[in-house]
Amino acid sequence: MITYIKESIEELRNSVTLPSRAESSNLMVVVAVFSILFALATWGVDTIFSELVTVYFNALSN
Repeated sequence: MITYIKESIEELRNSVTLPSRAESSNLMVVVAVFSILFALATWGVDTIFSELVTVYFNALSN
C-alpha cells in the first residue's frame, strides 16, 4: 500500500498537468449548462409522469 501511495504521488508530480485558468472556466460553463439542461429534462419528465398518473387514477375513480 505504501508503494502504491508513493507511486501515485510521483505520478502526480511528473505526469499530471492541470488545465489553464481559461480552459477550466470554459469547462465549468459547459458542465453548468449541461447540469441545468439535465435538471430541466428530469423536471419535465417528472411533471409529465405525475400528470399521467393523476389522469389515470382519476379515470379509475370515475
